[in-house]
Amino acid sequence: MQQTLNTTLLIIGGGPGGYVTAIRAGQLGISTILVEGQSLGGTCLNIGCIPSKALIHVAEQFHQTQHHSQHSALGISVSAPTLDISKSVEWKDGIVDRLTTGVAALLKKNKVQVIQGWATVVDGKTVDVGDTRIQCEHLVLATGSKSVNLPMLPIGGPIISSTEALAPTSVPKRLIVVGGGYIGLELGIAYRKLGAEVSVVEAQERILPAYDAELTQPVHDELKKLGVKLYLKHSVQGFDSASNTLQVLEPGGETLNLETDQVLVAVGRKPNTQGWNLEALNLDMNGSSIKIDNRCQTSMRNVYAIGDLSGEPMLAHRAMAQGEMVAELISGKSREFNPTAIAAVCFTDPELVVVGKTPDEAKAAGLDCIVSSFPFAANGRAMTLESKSGFVRVVARRDNHVIVGWQAVGVGVSELSTAFGQSLEMGARLEDIAGTIHAHPTLGEAVQEAALRALGHALHL
Repeated sequence: MQQTLNTTLLIIGGGPGGYVTAIRAGQLGISTILVEGQSLGGTCLNIGCIPSKALIHVAEQFHQTQHHSQHSALGISVSAPTLDISKSVEWKDGIVDRLTTGVAALLKKNKVQVIQGWATVVDGKTVDVGDTRIQCEHLVLATGSKSVNLPMLPIGGPIISSTEALAPTSVPKRLIVVGGGYIGLELGIAYRKLGAEVSVVEAQERILPAYDAELTQPVHDELKKLGVKLYLKHSVQGFDSASNTLQVLEPGGETLNLETDQVLVAVGRKPNTQGWNLEALNLDMNGSSIKIDNRCQTSMRNVYAIGDLSGEPMLAHRAMAQGEMVAELISGKSREFNPTAIAAVCFTDPELVVVGKTPDEAKAAGLDCIVSSFPFAANGRAMTLESKSGFVRVVARRDNHVIVGWQAVGVGVSELSTAFGQSLEMGARLEDIAGTIHAHPTLGEAVQEAALRALGHALHL
């Protein structure tokens, strides 16, 4: 017996994009139903951003303690630490639980009806979940993305994806990471610090190929220092489960057999477009993602697509901002999605932040720019944090000094992303940043110094 529900807004997917759309719509008094097949919070909260940062924190703490048990310049000495990984995973799960429960409470508070189950689209106004039919006026598609699989490395047994890597029952003796992008490196570095021997296989000629070489160099140096083996310009051929070896092709055409206990496949993510009858809507596509305009509208009236489903950059904070905007559009407000820049942060060691245009991108856009960097080696706070590698870099127009991009690499620079984003959104000039008194001693002083240097008078260089 099919029951029918009617609502103004229906959202498919309860990740960062979907749940923020629902909360904002609830605040605006729009009758809203949210359908989620797995867990509220999506990949990000359950098997992505949050658990990975928790694991990275455990790894860093263990690594530091290990360091203090051998030779610490700080005068701290401890006996060699041991790791109970099941406890670590329990602590991580506790954080995830707290956050997902928080999301559920916020949805309830804002009178959003959450339906647990898998949606099947009938048409632009009708969706089935099990034997419930939901009729809506506005449909928001927020189904996210999933890991790209390699046909020669099917997930199972020793071959794992990031999902399995975030819930380990033990730390493998040897781990090979396939893919030198941010997911592969974040997890590879964490596992190395937890005690595994880690190798990274990457088909391109350098790690983090989406970022420029100058920016990624400090990460490259740290990998070397940690003893992570890099196989660059190597492509994977297959896995022999009898001997637990990964076959990789060298640039010269020779095959290498690498022995390992686990292989982590982290070669990127693709939009979740399959399995929920999206085809019924016949929407215009943009490659493997849904094509949207600056209001996140698809080619069908009153159907919106947000987050990873709508393509790059696949970032939770972009999905959230899109979701908030869509809810306001549906309530009748006039909005469009045109941020000046969206920060991308990579939680490797050292961390990496890119906001706005890099020097190469500015050049490609035909802008004559001043590019200036300030090294953390000359920053007092970085020294006291035992981390002098890295720098802050600013890219500004030569004619009017308007800042068009910021990049940084170093300890804790993820937190500088806010200042970077803000200065771009506000259209700040070099003089604005140089003339703002930055607190001492902080990493943020390097931001002011980079701007001063671009103006030709850094004080501490």
